[in-house]
Amino acid sequence: MHAMQYEIRFPADYDMGIIRERVATRHRFTDTFAGLGVKAYLMREKGVAGSPVNAYAPLYLWRTQEGMHTFLWGPAFQGLAADFGRPTVQHWAGTAYEEGTAASSAARTAVRRRTAIEEGTELPELMAQSVHEVGQLATSDGALFAASAVDPRTWELLTFSVWDHESPKAPGDIYHVLHLSQPERELLPRGRHW
Repeated sequence: MHAMQYEIRFPADYDMGIIRERVATRHRFTDTFAGLGVKAYLMREKGVAGSPVNAYAPLYLWRTQEGMHTFLWGPAFQGLAADFGRPTVQHWAGTAYEEGTAASSAARTAVRRRTAIEEGTELPELMAQSVHEVGQLATSDGALFAASAVDPRTWELLTFSVWDHESPKAPGDIYHVLHLSQPERELLPRGRHW
């Protein structure tokens, strides 16, 4: 599994209805995209759920590198870049994934936490803790799924979870889920990824 996210920030007075409309009319493209486990179309609005910004920030869990590359080098991403400018794409190597207690529910909220991995951190211990946390998140009421991943270039741990309600008890930045494409979610490997 490979996690990927880009974030496009907008001015405080930007009409976020434009993003809602964009997702509503274009999400079908990723509903059947080969190699894609999940794409969570995420949005934050300034002043809502503690957000200091307006942002569109979809997060992907790729089942295959080929699928991720086909997306990045293909027309969909080029269209996004043409409309908003080419964003920086963050990428993490998957470390764990678990289906949640509400796996078949509709997605409403997502929580993303990015944690710097300090120099001297015992990586085997941190990864074991991360796998355990993903399991704990997945067994929480209302969780659709949870995942973790690491960027070894910047040494950052990503923890991500999707929920069927608006008040998840998980630390991190809260996003509204506009749509959840999940063409190969059932094929994402469960448990730890090494």
